[in-house]
Amino acid sequence: MGQIMEKEAKIYIAGHRGLVGSAILRHLQKEGYTNILTKTSKELDLTNQAATLAFFETEKPDYVFLAAAKVGGIMANQTYPADFIYINTMIDTNIIHSSYLTGVKKLLNLGSSCIYPRLAPQPMKEESLLSSDLEKTNEAYAISKIAAIKMCRYYNEQYGTNFISVMPTNQYGIGDNFNMETAHLLPMVLRRFHLAKLLEKNNFDAIKKDLQKYKLGWKIDEQIDFNDYSSLEWALNQIGAYRDKVVMWGDGSVYRELMCSEDLADACLFLMNNKDYKEIGEHVNITNGDDIQLKALFELVKKIVRFDGKIEYDTSKPNGTPRKMMDAARIKSLGWQPKISLEQGIANFYSWYCQ
Repeated sequence: MGQIMEKEAKIYIAGHRGLVGSAILRHLQKEGYTNILTKTSKELDLTNQAATLAFFETEKPDYVFLAAAKVGGIMANQTYPADFIYINTMIDTNIIHSSYLTGVKKLLNLGSSCIYPRLAPQPMKEESLLSSDLEKTNEAYAISKIAAIKMCRYYNEQYGTNFISVMPTNQYGIGDNFNMETAHLLPMVLRRFHLAKLLEKNNFDAIKKDLQKYKLGWKIDEQIDFNDYSSLEWALNQIGAYRDKVVMWGDGSVYRELMCSEDLADACLFLMNNKDYKEIGEHVNITNGDDIQLKALFELVKKIVRFDGKIEYDTSKPNGTPRKMMDAARIKSLGWQPKISLEQGIANFYSWYCQ
């Protein structure tokens, strides 16, 4: 059995502004934890070894949630592979090593489902790690995340630390990134349908507000004239949002699993309070254990957003990995189950986005 985190314990969340880190922060606060440490990237550069160690030596946190990372979708991973491998390797190395040096009681390292081989047998079990080639489009990010898992394991073996690693499936939720160039699957899809609906209704005031709050990317933003409706419509067309249709990348045949970040935060607290690395193993999947074909996901989002147009596919664009479903047997055997259905989660997510 793991050691339960004391309510007054000093808990550091690295990456507290991100999708996962902010969900963990909300969950800790809800559970009555009050001594929570956070630092923005401007306040603390986690890629700087000396600065990170100095922070740990000064603050001496009891528990650490390692949720800080440079993340992005297929396009960002393909465009900036050096950034993805360097930044993520430095962040993870500095935090894990500083946690060991300053006697952190327990650390939870958050990875990603992209650590698994491109053609791993489905559903992907923890044992599939490093069994064959990775997906090339996000190999740089995956390698940095695999290194962090191995680092936690070897520190446990050599130094007797209690560092656990979890591999969440694709996340969505409050605080998500809606920049069309760097966003993950669901926020990108949701926003595309939402903008198409606004165009369908000629609601250019709402379109203007949305574009001023969130970037479209690919240098489209620099070309928008916010006082010209035709310019706004042109910008939306560039990202696949039209009055009568939404254009999606690929052919919609691939499968993806999606989980609400509130469920992930719940699982992380459960593991931090109840299980140590000897019970968990090298890492554990945090997953529902089911997935959805993208065609069906797009229809579901269309229904929730209430867009009346059709869905078209741009088959010149990549699909990505054919299927990415993780096996849930180990996490369920440890005593945790997800609580939020996909339809309910997306409806809540869209409601938050609209607000």
